[in-house]
Amino acid sequence: MTVIKAGPCWVTQVKTEERDGYTAVQLGFEQIGEKLDDKERAKQVDKRMTKPERGHLGLLDGGDKPRKKLAEVVPALLHLREFDLDPLSVSEGQKVTVEVFKRGDHVDVVGSSKGKGFAGTIKRHHFNRQPKTHGASDRTRAPGSIGSTTTPGRVRKGQRMAGRMGGERVTTQNLEVVVVDAERHLLALKGSVPGAKGGLVTIRTSVKAKQ
Repeated sequence: MTVIKAGPCWVTQVKTEERDGYTAVQLGFEQIGEKLDDKERAKQVDKRMTKPERGHLGLLDGGDKPRKKLAEVVPALLHLREFDLDPLSVSEGQKVTVEVFKRGDHVDVVGSSKGKGFAGTIKRHHFNRQPKTHGASDRTRAPGSIGSTTTPGRVRKGQRMAGRMGGERVTTQNLEVVVVDAERHLLALKGSVPGAKGGLVTIRTSVKAKQ
């Protein structure tokens, strides 16, 4: 079982077909300096957010009036993500909590897998090792020949070889929601999720939910 802090999130932007060319809803997560006083929080905001990010949330002096109104109800948020949702179902400034899920729901979790660094073919692609006998003492974990004879006379594209492993976008599908703790904004899922402890993940309704 995996416990995830899932919220609170705020609707930071609603995109429409007329204005943006497509429909989507942008959510923000992780309030900056939540437990600090105003002065220290302002320092953290300046340090951890770029000027365009602050302007987008209406945190700059002399910014757009609609964004300034947004800043009155939305705190400084570190992470922004877009979702393909119906824009008519939410409004900018709305708070979204873990209560959108309930026990028994099935969800997909998207995150970045753990980075493994440079890895050989046995670890990266599950190759078998070479025989240890007949003078092959230093070839046991070598990938072997990569050629393809006279035709086509070159190494084919996509050949599985040693290289950087991990650190990729991974989706774990169809995890069951076991516990919903609205007071502490926690979500317990049956199974494992991608990435290391403390990593950022996206939780969405499962596309392959069991009936």
